[in-house]
Amino acid sequence: MDPVIVQRADHTLSRQNISPEALKVLYGLKEADYVAYIAGGGVRDLLLGRTPKDFDVVTDATPNDLRRVFRNCRLIGRRFRLAHVFFGRDKIIEVATFRANVPPDSADSPDPADQTEQSDPSDQAPQNHHHVRRDDGMIVRDNLFGTPEEDALRRDFTINALFYNIRDYSVIDYVGGLQDLQKRVIRFIGDPGVRCVEDPVRMIRAVRFAAMLGFDFEPATAAAIREHHGSLALANRSRLYEEVQKLFFCKAAERAYELLREFGLYEMLFPELGSWLGPNTGTPECLRISQALKQVDQWRQTGREVSPALLFALMFGGMHEARAGELSEQGQHKGLALHSVTMEHFGGLTERVQVPKTVRYRTAEILASQPRLTADGGRRARPLATRDFFPEAVAYLEFMVCLTGEHREALAQAQAIDWAPRQSRYGEEGEPRRRPRRRRRGPPVSGPS
Repeated sequence: MDPVIVQRADHTLSRQNISPEALKVLYGLKEADYVAYIAGGGVRDLLLGRTPKDFDVVTDATPNDLRRVFRNCRLIGRRFRLAHVFFGRDKIIEVATFRANVPPDSADSPDPADQTEQSDPSDQAPQNHHHVRRDDGMIVRDNLFGTPEEDALRRDFTINALFYNIRDYSVIDYVGGLQDLQKRVIRFIGDPGVRCVEDPVRMIRAVRFAAMLGFDFEPATAAAIREHHGSLALANRSRLYEEVQKLFFCKAAERAYELLREFGLYEMLFPELGSWLGPNTGTPECLRISQALKQVDQWRQTGREVSPALLFALMFGGMHEARAGELSEQGQHKGLALHSVTMEHFGGLTERVQVPKTVRYRTAEILASQPRLTADGGRRARPLATRDFFPEAVAYLEFMVCLTGEHREALAQAQAIDWAPRQSRYGEEGEPRRRPRRRRRGPPVSGPS
């Protein structure tokens, strides 16, 4: 396939908008006589006039070659073998080798490099250790290196498969991504159904890009997501947690929520919450989540930090408060009830999305502190100011005041308190810290007689 090559004079992408660290990697590979491109979101965003969050580099250099070219390089990953080139403590440029896509009928063929003269081929399981695909079609390892064209064809969406060539400053398009940028559509590369099954997380990524960029879905892509949304239950739980953070922190969380509901993906991510909300998207419960995510967007757009714990408190708060209300009617303290139902919900949710323990405990404390923040017009809130979750608890109360108009006095009292946190009561893994035991003194030891 001959690519569309847009010369420098015919596009708007400029090296001035590429980070100095990415340029150093590109020129380092060029000087070592390797092919080096900027790929994916960096090219897409620059062509759209947006500021990329980061820049990914692709090359024909293998991971071991990269380690020889860059002394500040570290190889990571098993499913996808990558190189991280470090600049100081905070800046990392991710570099990947061009990869090839293996058809499903050949994914399980043995790799000659894995065969030895001493072994009997009949005793070996037919498996390619560079590319492993499960029986259900999901790819669990993909390290088969290829050409730039093969690398473009194995990417998820056409708008993410564009390359910027540092040798002549041209933009290279193998898959029609430039046209889809102009049409403002999200389109899977290849068979949309196969792409959803290979990696169900792609469906969440499709929603994120559509929401973030304001794009529509190409009809076949939308149909595949609707058909295969159930396969999201098979996705890696830790990856889903990472994608959930990216999705709801993309400054278009409200639109992302609407698209997730439209395609049935929200119920797959959060089954218990989806069941509680029901199929009707116009209920007060659904509107509350829309308002919460709209608030997240507003805070993020103004540069205000929103933690994962606060995000989950805002999304799950309505359901947790309703269930805690039932327990408080039976005589349980409302704060304890909120903590209990939150931890119970997370216990089931971790079978789908692997939420870290620290986030679970912090979310529970944000919600459990609300009765105390609002009691007596907020005059009992001051002791909470020593807790590390206090600013997030106040932010949650701020949202509830905007939503209901109640507890304005309590909010003013809480916002006037100086936050002076002490050491977190939880360790790094989220487990409560244990106080060291005091050594018991034994009987005095008698001296020599």
